[in-house]
Amino acid sequence: MSLINTQVQPFKAEAFRSGEFIKVTEASFKGKWSVVIFMPAAFTFNCPTEVEDAAEHYAEFQKAGAEVYIVTTDTHFAHKVWHETSPAVGKAKFPLVGDPTHVLTQAFGVHIAEEGLALRGTFVINPEGVIKTMEVHDNAIARDVQETLRKLKAAQFIAANPGQVCPAKWREGAKTLTPSLDLVGKI
Repeated sequence: MSLINTQVQPFKAEAFRSGEFIKVTEASFKGKWSVVIFMPAAFTFNCPTEVEDAAEHYAEFQKAGAEVYIVTTDTHFAHKVWHETSPAVGKAKFPLVGDPTHVLTQAFGVHIAEEGLALRGTFVINPEGVIKTMEVHDNAIARDVQETLRKLKAAQFIAANPGQVCPAKWREGAKTLTPSLDLVGKI
């Protein structure tokens, strides 16, 4: 079953952000756009490259009115040490969310039961707490956060412009389409 257009389920988690521990719940996703990026675990190989990529584009996410959340199956304590010891992860200004009980990985459908880890899953959530995009794939393939930023902006455009659709490779400011019978077979 797809999670698209479903409400984020209630949860409570601990996170490390900017030198302190914070609580993150489903209410944290309300009132603004959220990007939730699941990774298998801290102290792995590909994960720091993705955290660094998100950190380097964090200002763009903030400018778009979105918060970024990185989630692994580790504790918030591990995230503190990861942030302090990895130059790449140390760039993160967004919450590093711990999910040692696997509540989030299971709720978002990215849990690997045999390993106790998460698949690489990326979710864009609207200000009402509804999942608008999702991408889940093999852990050996790291993501490009610029594509996540593009999807966020497309979801925001569609939310602000009902009846429009964003075509392939759409970028902010580019032309969109208005679905109609007249377009069928002409694109």
